[in-house]
Amino acid sequence: MQNKGFKYPDTKAYQFIIDEFNKRGITLHDLAKIVHKMEIDYIPELTVEKCARVLINEMHKRELMNNVMVGLELDRLAEEKKLKEPLLSIIRNDAGVFGVDEVLALQIANIYGTIGSTNFGYLDRVKYGLIKKFDEDKQHVNTFLDDLLGAIVAAACAKLAHEYA
Repeated sequence: MQNKGFKYPDTKAYQFIIDEFNKRGITLHDLAKIVHKMEIDYIPELTVEKCARVLINEMHKRELMNNVMVGLELDRLAEEKKLKEPLLSIIRNDAGVFGVDEVLALQIANIYGTIGSTNFGYLDRVKYGLIKKFDEDKQHVNTFLDDLLGAIVAAACAKLAHEYA
């Protein structure tokens, strides 16, 4: 049953994500550079600063925050071996047929429809910058993180595409 007296903690959710990103060395500026790289051919006047503003705006959407918080926590719990088997091994090994990491990410990318999905699919294949770093990091569990970063970038790219269309 829904608690009617509960006030959604938007500010705390956003800060939770930023704090977790900071712990992992992720800056919004680095993500904005990926957005810029993805969109500069289509929007020649685009600046990294504009990309950062769009990214910050997207980062405040509840759907995005919810999915990112869940993914970050599942990665953390798997890294700390606090999940039960077989889920623990599946997440720790980033099993290719698992797909839940992509599903959470696609919900973020789909905020702007098909263009968000195609952007995410592209980023999931090419893995620019930080996305690639976390995909290839075998010292930590980043099963969800690399996809979530790709989805955040994809959503920001899609927002820009809609804005400049």
